[in-house]
Amino acid sequence: MNRVLRRGAAHARDRSSFRRWVIGLALAAVVGAPLASFAEPTETKPEAAASDPDYAAGKQALDRKDWNEAARRFKQAALRDPENADLQNYLGYSSRRLGQLDVAFAYYRRALELNPRHRGAHEYAGEACLMVGDLARAEEHLAALRSICLIPCEEPGDLEREIAAYRKRTGAGAAR
Repeated sequence: MNRVLRRGAAHARDRSSFRRWVIGLALAAVVGAPLASFAEPTETKPEAAASDPDYAAGKQALDRKDWNEAARRFKQAALRDPENADLQNYLGYSSRRLGQLDVAFAYYRRALELNPRHRGAHEYAGEACLMVGDLARAEEHLAALRSICLIPCEEPGDLEREIAAYRKRTGAGAAR
């Protein structure tokens, strides 16, 4: 790495040369990145879906909105990889869609224990909070997302829209 930085510094004398060097370095990083790095942005272990057939089948079931099949497949995958926050999040999502909110909260809690910065778990847990009328907790998840997403990401906006819709539907107080 030091050699790369020294080389960049040497090129700094010529701005256009340095600019080409930086662009080339960035392109090399993108081209050389494994395909798993282009998975869903909220996944923290995207390679897991490629290596576990139940995980992959669970994601396909989510796409079909087959919540029972998704939950069944993710449970099987979680037996092999219980420390995977993405799986815990997907289990929470599937359970929530099945109306099993207590179970969903347990999975979201576990996902956030494994990875406190898991954007998907914060978003979905916030949405589940709204389903049980807990606006304050939903706003806590939104605040967490705002602190996590220093560069734009979609989860805070999604949860903000859900909170706004909840406020409109219920006549809850103004935003904090």
